Amino acid sequence: MATNAGARSGPTRLLVKAGALVDVRHGRVLANHAILIEGDRIAEVGPADVLLARAPKETPVLDLGRLTVLPGLIDVHVHLTVNPEHAGYRALSISVPREALHGAANAWRTLQAGFTTVRNLGASGYADVALREAIAEGEVLGPRLLVSGPALGITGGHCDNNLLAPEFRYKAEAVADGPWTARAKVREVIKYGADLIKVCATGGVLSKGDQPGTQQYTFEELRAIVEEAHKLGRKVAAHAHGAEGIKAAIRAGVASIEHASLIDEEGLRLAKERGTYLVMDIYNHEFIIQHGERVGMLPEALEKERQVGPLQRENFARAVRAGVKIAFGTDAGVYPHGDNAKQFAVMVKYGMTPLDAIRSATIWAAELLGWADRVGALEPGMFADLIAVEGNPLEDIT
Repeated sequence: MATNAGARSGPTRLLVKAGALVDVRHGRVLANHAILIEGDRIAEVGPADVLLARAPKETPVLDLGRLTVLPGLIDVHVHLTVNPEHAGYRALSISVPREALHGAANAWRTLQAGFTTVRNLGASGYADVALREAIAEGEVLGPRLLVSGPALGITGGHCDNNLLAPEFRYKAEAVADGPWTARAKVREVIKYGADLIKVCATGGVLSKGDQPGTQQYTFEELRAIVEEAHKLGRKVAAHAHGAEGIKAAIRAGVASIEHASLIDEEGLRLAKERGTYLVMDIYNHEFIIQHGERVGMLPEALEKERQVGPLQRENFARAVRAGVKIAFGTDAGVYPHGDNAKQFAVMVKYGMTPLDAIRSATIWAAELLGWADRVGALEPGMFADLIAVEGNPLEDIT
């Protein structure tokens, strides 16, 4: 069961009774608890018998039996407008309107998987902005969305499109070289509706003609992007695999490092000192290796993943031991949407406790988004975004 109360129609007051409730902030499982919802917000949380006794008689009750209730989950790195079947050169045949339709279908799949808030990092033609607005207006069912619009990148870099021959003279829409051009591009992306800025600080795995370990934007460019974004009230998420690019992005003031595959000890220290979140998508490695060729991923991309994927998992374990802030992000769209929660088991395998894995997708992710007062916990005043599962997830994360 997954409920996003913002999209729920029906009574303005509802009492949800459950076999147990997970208090993610204090790390407790509370038996026989209930949640009183008024409108789209949580009004009260407490023992079921207490809330049932004092609720008005006409209050509808949703009895979930033995199920355990958690806050709606958060994935801070998804690509709703992208499907894995359209990788590599196949992506060239997909129009922006088609991507928007993919986004609507994938938003529903993601919500049904228990993710009631997601951050979409990168979309062509501002299709993610349109999707966010359609969900907010009730035209499409899906999670709450924060969106970046197109990602900023250098000419020929990971966030450019390097698949076409020179005579086509094609550049991706948010390519920007140099500090002042990058500042102008930040202003443009925000003008057209971005909630945050995504910047490609290093090369990537699935792109053509670059290397994950290579820094792409200079520190001066990164600093200009962050300064401009902050002036306009936006955070910056930096795609960064390589150690030097990671450190440059952290020093420039980004809120999160996406992937962080090759982070070194200095990078871990900087992230911890500055409170920078790492968003490490450690689930999708198997999908890329097992299905990448079938879905059209480039041979060079598969070779890069074979090298980088295992190192990313090792460095995730090091980040956990170092106590760096980690937020749950999966790069959904590289693998099929709706499988987001499969990453929890991988996070636990590589050193996280089940509680902290859940926190990474609730209160910690909410802090990264700047929505700590809205989502991520079952507390009065929060949006009534709930999921219900079998058993105790603090004992069995699967």
